Amino acid sequence: MPERNDGELRAQRLRFGQRVRDLRQARRLSQEELAELAGVHRTYVSSLERGQRNVGLNNILAIAAALGVPASALFTEETP
Repeated sequence: MPERNDGELRAQRLRFGQRVRDLRQARRLSQEELAELAGVHRTYVSSLERGQRNVGLNNILAIAAALGVPASALFTEETP
């Protein structure tokens, strides 16, 4: 089994959070509005966007649905 690289995991969380932020801002949603649509707390969205959360699948699916994108769109770097 490959060794975990905590620095790389943090970098991936940061990229994921930035992607969520980019998509949210492209849709002119506040963190609070996205949180309400996704059924999570606003502070959860904030910490997710800052790369401080290891997001579970249920929340990935809820956030993608709230943004109106497939879950896979949260893992790409294409323009929103």
